[in-house]
Amino acid sequence: SAASFAAYRELVYDNPAFEDFFWAATPIAEIVGLNIGSRPASRTPSRRIEDLRAIPWVFSWSQARFMLPAWYGFAGGVAKAGLTLADLQGLAEDQVFATLVSNMEVALAQSDMTIAAKYAGLQTGQAGRAIFERIRAEHDQACELVVAIRGGSSLLDNHPQMAESVALAAEVVDPLNHLQLELLARRRAGDDDPQLKLAIQLTVAGVASGLRNTG
Repeated sequence: SAASFAAYRELVYDNPAFEDFFWAATPIAEIVGLNIGSRPASRTPSRRIEDLRAIPWVFSWSQARFMLPAWYGFAGGVAKAGLTLADLQGLAEDQVFATLVSNMEVALAQSDMTIAAKYAGLQTGQAGRAIFERIRAEHDQACELVVAIRGGSSLLDNHPQMAESVALAAEVVDPLNHLQLELLARRRAGDDDPQLKLAIQLTVAGVASGLRNTG
């Protein structure tokens, strides 16, 4: 737990370029403007991640198909703690840990690093590319670990109905993500047309509905 916490903070708080990456590579700016929830998205009028409330934080990563808060830090924590696969399999005998890994596996299956890479491409510059490569490497390692812990061969191969549900949802959501990417690129380029803003908000609603995930 402590090692995973450290691995997570190294990305989110210790990298000075991460804040700009987050605001560029997710639709957080558009989500902040949505009339959802009973409280503002941020506790203060700032871009600081530590001031952002939990729901818009998770929601924005889900929209961009990273699902980052659900799994980032697991593989890095395992490495920092020096745990072996046998150690993890032993931990998985505990129902709480097994449930944690199972939930993480669903989030990993719902994520899509190919689409996430396109969102990451909205943030130009070497620092942004380095951040994404770090995220993708952690994602690959997390996928390998959760499958290995239960002795499987691919994500959700032990839950075919869930795997089919995730795949069917992706067929609906993927085109919406590509549409959202095009609209976000226009907005990032300076297009302030109110109809463009509305169109982005509609894609946000569509992606959330398809993934059944609002954070």
